[in-house]
Amino acid sequence: MNKSVYSLVLSDEIVQEIDRLAYESGASRSAMINQILADFVRYTTPEKRMREVFSAIEHMLMGGVFEPQLQPSESMFSLRSALDYKYNPSVRYSVELYKNARPLLGELRVSVRSQNSALVLAMLQFFKLWTRIETAYIGRVECAIEDGRYLRKLRLSDEGKLDNEQIGEGIAGYIRLLDSALKTYFESINEPAAAVTGVEKLYVNYIRGGGMIL
Repeated sequence: MNKSVYSLVLSDEIVQEIDRLAYESGASRSAMINQILADFVRYTTPEKRMREVFSAIEHMLMGGVFEPQLQPSESMFSLRSALDYKYNPSVRYSVELYKNARPLLGELRVSVRSQNSALVLAMLQFFKLWTRIETAYIGRVECAIEDGRYLRKLRLSDEGKLDNEQIGEGIAGYIRLLDSALKTYFESINEPAAAVTGVEKLYVNYIRGGGMIL
């Protein structure tokens, strides 16, 4: 959404109230005025869309196996989950939403901080398996795998049919699926065939049960 500079004549009392609201929400005066006007004309700004999507993700995932992380920006939401492996490393899931959500909604990044080469290799093998499974069931996905890290583009296939809460629930469901699959893989890491079967079964059950894949 393009932005331009406009001159407005406002009463001091109104500006004081706007500044108070801006301070409470951690926004600038311009951002607060922009949001107030957008709400009045019933226009959803990219910032509001992101907040609504992230709120839905947080509502679905917080309080279980996931822990919140410090959010680096208004366009990103991060959380982590402990992995049952040596020294209990944490897997970080970060969702970045694009301001211009067409055609891509954003991207999901998955990473683990560790100097353990065996763990990094196992993560790499899992993400390669995950990509093969997704490709087999839904077609080619836009993703990248590097040094045990995974990046996957999120795309709206039903653009215009899903509201922000449904999009957030879809992303949350996918993160929960991916986290469960990762833990299933590591539970059978010494039995490769069982690990592959367990991960694929989770994926198939998810999509057959109506789970959303973005």
